[in-house]
Amino acid sequence: MDYTPRTEAAVTATKTTPSPSAPSSIPPPAHQRDADEDDENVRQLGDCSAVYLALQECLIRTNRDWRSCQPEVQALKACHARSTKRSKEQ
Repeated sequence: MDYTPRTEAAVTATKTTPSPSAPSSIPPPAHQRDADEDDENVRQLGDCSAVYLALQECLIRTNRDWRSCQPEVQALKACHARSTKRSKEQ
């Protein structure tokens, strides 16, 4: 591995670069807006949001293998059915 000493300009540029958490007038990237919209969609699931998030975590753990996540899929299906039934009764 070659070692290249840093110049004073590189050191100064590193020190003056704003941190990613610094407020900015630049709008968030599209993927961040999508994530925020997804959060709102999850909140709209109400009682089933925790079950949905558990399914998402399973899918991440299993590299999107739906077969491995069938207990979570069935739990979400049952939660949705209960929620729909309650809505119709009201």
